Amino acid sequence: MRQVSSTESGGEPGADEPSVRASGRAVPVFGLITPGDWYRIPLQPRERREASMSALIKRQFAGVDDQPILRRKAEEQLRGTAEAGVEQGGVVLYLSFLEAGGIPLSASLLVSHLHRKFDSLDAVVALAGTGEVGVVTLPEAGRAARLLRRQRTKQARKLGSEFEDTVVEYFVQVPDRDEVLMLTFSTPLEPIADAMVGLFDAVAETLRWQRPSEETKGERE
Repeated sequence: MRQVSSTESGGEPGADEPSVRASGRAVPVFGLITPGDWYRIPLQPRERREASMSALIKRQFAGVDDQPILRRKAEEQLRGTAEAGVEQGGVVLYLSFLEAGGIPLSASLLVSHLHRKFDSLDAVVALAGTGEVGVVTLPEAGRAARLLRRQRTKQARKLGSEFEDTVVEYFVQVPDRDEVLMLTFSTPLEPIADAMVGLFDAVAETLRWQRPSEETKGERE
């Protein structure tokens, strides 16, 4: 499985170039390794988001000219997902196009920022609501709060699905910042939810912090 590395600013959402503090110290950026079949959509600025979504739709419907209604619905759903991510403070949205035996393994990852100060990650857990919560240690990024919950979404009810979405969230303190980075993984595939959770945990464990001078630009989608 091909893997790629992507980095975004740990400061202002969606910034490609790291911000620099008044003290001259650059804001740390995060690195994250994702499966090669996960498509990356930068959510800010709007122009980059729109360009990335257009490229994805063009790729998915390459050679298909007789499905205008299906294409329009796909565009509307994609745009709705991206805009919802922006409203949650999202920086990057990943969508899975992995397949197993010809069956799509639907999943998403929203990377977002919580611009608030926490005394500890335990406070993040307390604010996370219901679910299985705990504090874990990521190999490179250090201590993090992890939340696992299951919910039946409005979209699932609309489609008549009896399955619940499985959501795994990680909350990680940004170094030297009054800010928390949140990774929100989600999949509607309840029958194989445990396997997907294992994949989500593996991706989260690749999270690392870098200073701009240390950053190595990875391959972009």
